[in-house]
Amino acid sequence: MLNQNFVIIGTLIGAIGALAYLVDTVRGKVKPNRVSFLLWSIAPFIAFAAQIKQGVGLESLMTFSTGFLPLTIFVASFANKKAAWRITGFDLICGVLSIFGLILWLITKVGNIAITFSILVNVLAAIPTLVKAYKHPDTELAWPWIVTNFGVVLTLLTLKGLTFANSGFIVCIFVVNTLIFSLIQFRIGEKLALQK
Repeated sequence: MLNQNFVIIGTLIGAIGALAYLVDTVRGKVKPNRVSFLLWSIAPFIAFAAQIKQGVGLESLMTFSTGFLPLTIFVASFANKKAAWRITGFDLICGVLSIFGLILWLITKVGNIAITFSILVNVLAAIPTLVKAYKHPDTELAWPWIVTNFGVVLTLLTLKGLTFANSGFIVCIFVVNTLIFSLIQFRIGEKLALQK
């Protein structure tokens, strides 16, 4: 187990990737899916609040940053018209389902249930970006997704014991980021299309 202060280092490592993504968004080189990034900013804030309610300590900083950094990217996507990604009906359906998950959390107000719904919202919000990374990997930047995972791993290594409250949400972040990174880096969609 690492010293708890490594959570701060892990969060800073993740922030480096997010800042690079933010800069490329402002330049119009990266085209984030606004539905994903808006919902990725809301769900972690809910999970963060639930973690605080459940008594999770410094480890919750990683969850907070996974909400704050996408919010900055969402806002930055309005700074350059070239950074806009066309929103589809599918994106909106995922967004509505994500909002439904948020409403369910508001109704229950139970910490672990809130974290469960935040994970559900995060996964549903990821679907439009996963599809975009599969079909249009050139509109994304791969390395920030995997850099964030180094921060997640450092955070997990600081935990005295794994509980759903302290690790459920960030494990979800790890899985989603790994999928997005893989789709972009290895251009899986393009390779599968060539095999048809």
